[in-house]
Amino acid sequence: MEITKEHITCWIKKINEKIAENKCYLTKLDQPIGDGDHGVNMERGFQATVNMLETTSYDTVSSMLKACALSIMSKVGGAAGPLYGTAFLRMSLHVKGETIVTEKMFIEALNEAVVGMKKRGRTEVGEKTMIDVWAPVVEKLQEDGALHASTIIQTAKEARNKTEHIAASKGRASFFKEKSVGYIDPGAASSYIIFEALAETLEEGACQRG
Repeated sequence: MEITKEHITCWIKKINEKIAENKCYLTKLDQPIGDGDHGVNMERGFQATVNMLETTSYDTVSSMLKACALSIMSKVGGAAGPLYGTAFLRMSLHVKGETIVTEKMFIEALNEAVVGMKKRGRTEVGEKTMIDVWAPVVEKLQEDGALHASTIIQTAKEARNKTEHIAASKGRASFFKEKSVGYIDPGAASSYIIFEALAETLEEGACQRG
């Protein structure tokens, strides 16, 4: 499988659709242990990113990913914007100059995203953040050496749900310490949506809706 510009467009559009559908859910998750605006921020940012993709043309997967990164950084508020923006930026840098993005290279790019997010957020697995979803998904993909949609969804869902049992030690939720146990991390929930959208994109090959 090769990852094309059409795959990236499809992926971002699906993320946007799913974020819109789950805006209230993400906000509800964020209210007890955060600022209560994760759903609103994510919807605003990804809608703006879709608008950009629909009105601008790009020569490469790398330039498209970079544009997405800059849009997310500027439009998604809170900590999520810089972190998700870093993820897409690191991905764009890894595939820069490549005319063909293979499965192997795309998995490597996702790993670079994890490395960048860890560095930007100064966080590791087990601290109740979006890294608790990104890291295990990418680790599983590296083990498999292939982009299996079912594996992505299953791993992301299990990882998201595990955050309910973690006491936060990073971000605003860390102020609540043990009281944050019992709540799924909002960033983990939106990360699941991002990977669910990726899995569906891979299953379809690319969006048929354009």
